[in-house]
Amino acid sequence: MTDQTPTVVLVHGAFADASSWNGVIERLHRQSIPVVAAANPLRSLTGDAAYLRDVIAAVEGPVVLVGHSYGGLVISEAGSANDRVVALVYVNAFVPEHGQTAFDLSSEFPGSTLGDALDAHPLSSGGADLVISPDAFHHQFAADVDERTAGLMAATQRPVTQAALTEALPTSTPAWATTPAWCVFGDADLNIPVAEHRAGAERAKARGVREVAGGSHALPVSQPDAVAETIVDAVRAVSALAA
Repeated sequence: MTDQTPTVVLVHGAFADASSWNGVIERLHRQSIPVVAAANPLRSLTGDAAYLRDVIAAVEGPVVLVGHSYGGLVISEAGSANDRVVALVYVNAFVPEHGQTAFDLSSEFPGSTLGDALDAHPLSSGGADLVISPDAFHHQFAADVDERTAGLMAATQRPVTQAALTEALPTSTPAWATTPAWCVFGDADLNIPVAEHRAGAERAKARGVREVAGGSHALPVSQPDAVAETIVDAVRAVSALAA
């Protein structure tokens, strides 16, 4: 346990940006918990994790890493063998083993309809950017968010490269294998099947698990209370804030 309240570093996933954490940040600030919302590049797993390690290095003191969706792979890599990271929180996120990809995990159990909702845009450097079709975004990504908000989210979504979603987790020791983890997820996630979320929580031997009834993939936006409460549980468990 650390004497200093950790800084929470939030890592968004594909088809989102750092503003997706705004409601969660407001709730953490009310409890005087310092927060940084990283701008995940979504270009490659290796590169995204390297960027996140730089973000962590710039933060003073211990860090609680929080990842949404694909961000779960990024925190599992960036937090590996990183003594600055004292806890992990997976929010509707992948909890990968060495060698697994986002595509592997999303298809491990039936139920994801993401593939049919994607549009691919070729990149001049090769490969493709993937986005969720604006017409499909509300239902696919954020069914429990109001239509106006979902429309804004669709317009501001950050594309992810196909390469990032097909890159295998490099580290042989994912961060969750050595660092305490918490999980919060919705049972109506259409991107990642709830069976995958449950398996990930079991894999990580999560110290706390919240399953949100009716929760879509956009849990940080639609259910910020549940997400913030899970993060606070993690912060309290590893810091003097517990007292």
